[in-house]
Amino acid sequence: MKKWMKRLEIAVAGVLMVVGLAACGKQANSSQPQLVKKGTITVGMEGTYAPYSYRENGKLTGFEVELAQKLGKKMGYKVKIVPTKWDSLIAGVGSKKLDMAINDIAMTPDRKKAYLFSDPYIYSKSALIMKKDNTTIKSINDIKGKKIAAATGTANADNVKKFKGQTVASSDFSTAMSLIRQGRVEAALNSKEAFLYYQKSTGASDLKYAEVPTNKIPEQSIGILMGKNNKGLQKKVNKALAELRKDGTLKQLSEKYFNGNITNK
Repeated sequence: MKKWMKRLEIAVAGVLMVVGLAACGKQANSSQPQLVKKGTITVGMEGTYAPYSYRENGKLTGFEVELAQKLGKKMGYKVKIVPTKWDSLIAGVGSKKLDMAINDIAMTPDRKKAYLFSDPYIYSKSALIMKKDNTTIKSINDIKGKKIAAATGTANADNVKKFKGQTVASSDFSTAMSLIRQGRVEAALNSKEAFLYYQKSTGASDLKYAEVPTNKIPEQSIGILMGKNNKGLQKKVNKALAELRKDGTLKQLSEKYFNGNITNK
């Protein structure tokens, strides 16, 4: 009987040890970045949203493209950028096909419940973009009952709804501008910075914008979106971002693409 009890005690101790080691291993692993491919950060972005990410002579470039590359260098990883449509971008992170999404993504409360974000790297102001001869929209309150272009699932679409406008889905910035020109919408709600770049690069003299005051739509904190359980990656990204801010790289990139520093609140 004593021998049987002794064996049982040894067996139980062995099981507890295995469970304890497994738990420790799981805890240790959770502190490490979880990557789609070892040694590489797989980054999703649209590639159609200048000056954040776009193609120039067939090559992907832009503020967020360079940001991703410099982050990877700071973190000691290679960078693989995967052009992804907006409606699949965040889902790609959730399904672990992408390690992160860098695409002018506002840090909304709902998104923060489901995903992790880095510290903000830019702060974006909203603007109503419309035809130059438009006299019906002078403020955000004037969009009530009017058709307004905004990408589905974005903070812009949420704000159109908030001010009682009728959202017309636009897949990308250029599409939204086309909808305005075709008269299919009265205006588009989007980033002021994106429109200024678009106007400068295309010579769009037929369009104008009205900046939305921050007491109506606050500046949007823009961060890098990652999986909810990827705290190891979040920690490493934040460290690299802080270094890029401190050495002036963030400011330089902002001035290069936006003609001003939008990296500070």
